[in-house]
Amino acid sequence: MQFPYRGRVVNLLDTPGHEDFSEDTYRTLTAVDAALMVIDGARGVEARTERLFEVCRMRDTPILTFVNKLDREIREPVELLDEIEEVLGIACAPITWPIGAGSRFLGVYDLAGDRIHCFARGHADRLHCHATIDGLRGNAARAYIGEAYEDFVEEVELVRGASHAYERDAFLRGRLTPVFFGTALGNFGVDHFLEHLVEEAPPPARRDATTRSVDPTEEKFSGFVFKIQANMDPRHRDRIAFLRVCSGCYRHGMTMRHVRLGRDIKVTDAVTFLAGDRVQAEEAYPGDIIGLHNHGTIRIGDTFTEGEDLRFTGVPNFAPELFRRVRVRDPMKSKQLDKGMRQLAEEGATQVFVPATRSELIVGAVGTLQFDLVAYRLRDEYRADCVYEDSDIHTVRWVAADDDARLREFASVNAERVATDAGGCLAYLAPSRANLQLVRERWPDIRFAATREHA
Repeated sequence: MQFPYRGRVVNLLDTPGHEDFSEDTYRTLTAVDAALMVIDGARGVEARTERLFEVCRMRDTPILTFVNKLDREIREPVELLDEIEEVLGIACAPITWPIGAGSRFLGVYDLAGDRIHCFARGHADRLHCHATIDGLRGNAARAYIGEAYEDFVEEVELVRGASHAYERDAFLRGRLTPVFFGTALGNFGVDHFLEHLVEEAPPPARRDATTRSVDPTEEKFSGFVFKIQANMDPRHRDRIAFLRVCSGCYRHGMTMRHVRLGRDIKVTDAVTFLAGDRVQAEEAYPGDIIGLHNHGTIRIGDTFTEGEDLRFTGVPNFAPELFRRVRVRDPMKSKQLDKGMRQLAEEGATQVFVPATRSELIVGAVGTLQFDLVAYRLRDEYRADCVYEDSDIHTVRWVAADDDARLREFASVNAERVATDAGGCLAYLAPSRANLQLVRERWPDIRFAATREHA
């Protein structure tokens, strides 16, 4: 979703952390220049937040933090900051500080600006100019906070002395996160975060390609595909490839080079997403996201340019966390199953592994909902009704070696646990963490990777 804010254009890419979590969620983070980490004030750092943070850490992505649901009862704010620092290993610099919580939530105090932003309920569905009080030490602040005033002043002094000060350089290196408090459903505190975002977050950055680094100020257009979404319009069973613009300018009707295919194509139907609407894209600049209609020729990781043969890197496959064996109920539908799994793997909807010694397919996913999605689409689009069975696989690691003969020896000795993925890459299917550790020790010259670049 794209929206303007205070003279800037913000492209928002959602990464859900609940049951519809998928590998796309991880991959989306590779297309951003900064990230907003939303922390539930009652639950603190959750398991999916940890995994998303790991992906951000891989690229030192700057992270802003918003502690949400202050209009409900939450844990102690100091405790939440301590947990973020301990679990995620990133320093916290509070920018605002909450005054109460739940039914006692009065607003937030701007630590640097010495200003209270007063919370008023009943404005969740519209923009509202909340009242402010300048100066924590004044009579107006004392009257507003009431009996809790002295305790709050003492808490603020403790926070000032014990917490990290905000440093933009540390933020841009992904080592420190500014922290804001508020309630998204109550439409309060989000504007404080957005003001900081547009002033402090980095603009579109350079992106690495196989042959060179691409600067966003270059005249020639370039971009890469990081996500493919099917059935955005169920009536047409369309597929949209989401492309992050890295340099130059997309113009309606321009000719792009699809580098992997070595083919020039004229693009007249690219779309963009303004607020909740999908509209035809007339222009797009570095940092913008456009959608290309995909008729089965675009894959995740594909690079599009204005003629140059380069390929962007940093669009990985991540090791799945859940696995199922798949077989078609009707053996006569085997071709439909193979075709469907191949196309779903190309879209990034799932990962597929073909064991070296068994005639079966292994489906790998990050979230359980991915299995439901695969089952539905195989049945609905490819007429392949399948049986999904539990697998003994704990995790997958892609394997490589400097010596090809040594890699072939590894594959031969471990044939029962070796498979090929949809991209033709060799992978080891580990039945347990202990087994993976043992195999690593026995084969020190084999590299075991939890991610691999899209070909």
